[in-house]
Amino acid sequence: MTGSSLFVLGGARSGKSRYAQARAEVAGDNPVFVATAEAFDDEMRDRIARHRADRDARWTTVEAPRALPAAIDALNAKDAVVLVDCLTLWVSNLLLAEADIALAGRQLCDAIARFEGSLILVANEVGLGIVPDNALARAFRDAAGQLNQSVAATAREVVLLTVGLPLTLKSDG
Repeated sequence: MTGSSLFVLGGARSGKSRYAQARAEVAGDNPVFVATAEAFDDEMRDRIARHRADRDARWTTVEAPRALPAAIDALNAKDAVVLVDCLTLWVSNLLLAEADIALAGRQLCDAIARFEGSLILVANEVGLGIVPDNALARAFRDAAGQLNQSVAATAREVVLLTVGLPLTLKSDG
């Protein structure tokens, strides 16, 4: 692994996106936001608009709802600062597309390991709640949990956000 990689995870409304954005803005002058969300309804369109409004003119946005490893590879450069938000939505997109999530996860971890710049990835920690009552929700929780474990093993730094406070779980520096 040549660059820096930070994996930020936490629950809903934990402050993880704000923390990740602040870290990206400190890391470089021209950060790139890789968005995995797709706006299927008005609520998600509003959420995406709020996130865009939080970023200033320095930011470039790349949409990658499913082809995330390829998008990361395309942005790979020593001076690149890339923020991916979020892996949980990416898993959801892959699950709904009936993609091979295990293969996609391996490809993502390979792209993380190859990245030469500063890469920040955000995900929800979905395994702390109750066991879902239906097969699709359980499959999603399991896939997201497996991906989070793989990304945490690959990333050089892992930070858990809760109530807006960061807790460093892993640091290779």
